Amino acid sequence: MHFQWYPGHMTKARRMMQENIKLIDIVVELVDARVPFSSKNPDIDELAKNKYRLIVLNKADMADAKTTAAWQNYFEAKGFFVAKVNSQKGAGMKEVKSLIEKACQEKKARDKKRGILNRPLRAMVVGIPNVGKSTFINSFAGKACAKTGNKPGVTKGKQWIKINKNVELLDTPGILWPKFEDQAVGLRLALIGSIKEEILNTTEMAMEFIGFLKKSYSGVLVERYSVDESKENLEILEEIARIRGCLMKGNQTDIDKAGRLLLEDFRSLRLGKLSLEVPDAQ
Repeated sequence: MHFQWYPGHMTKARRMMQENIKLIDIVVELVDARVPFSSKNPDIDELAKNKYRLIVLNKADMADAKTTAAWQNYFEAKGFFVAKVNSQKGAGMKEVKSLIEKACQEKKARDKKRGILNRPLRAMVVGIPNVGKSTFINSFAGKACAKTGNKPGVTKGKQWIKINKNVELLDTPGILWPKFEDQAVGLRLALIGSIKEEILNTTEMAMEFIGFLKKSYSGVLVERYSVDESKENLEILEEIARIRGCLMKGNQTDIDKAGRLLLEDFRSLRLGKLSLEVPDAQ
């Protein structure tokens, strides 16, 4: 499969980030806890190199807890502050607030020496499309102040959001990688729904996903669909189609429909809490 997706508004978003970064004390980068490496935009490391950094492992409730803990250690070892959150339920928000304060302690001390008191810390929230930025901001601020949607690219413009007397947030549109050097990264982003479905081959994606499950989460397919995991990926997909009644005229298996069903089962946790990558492989 070949993934390539970089709409024009993302170039504009990158430029906007470059212009606004000088106003910022700390960059809060959201990544998807199921794919922390693939959902982390390398452009942001370059844009934010002189700023304090906080990585938020969002959707931690959907990921394999042991793998998420390993990712937290991985990023902390690289000098990032790290928080695990579930934006939908508001879990982990207190920790994010305290980590912003902790990360910016030196800055506050410098301000105090210069006689600058009570200036709010300014944070920029960044992340690729569909990683849950708007939901995170709403939950963090405690009110619906950023437009949310489950389609990539809902946030379009710049807005400041006052969290409390100590912290202000600058929301920015999500930006995706200009190109995927590693096609496995594109596949993982497609699996979690960060790339628009219309441009993808669902059957190919589903077969790749079946291969991953057989290797990393042996038994999950058997438990959910009662299939034989020793078969080839395409045979397994056909078996899922038969078992789940994904059939066309003449009793032909509809593997495209079965593929969509498999991906929907993954995204809605019917296959359990799964992580698609581990830190030691990076």
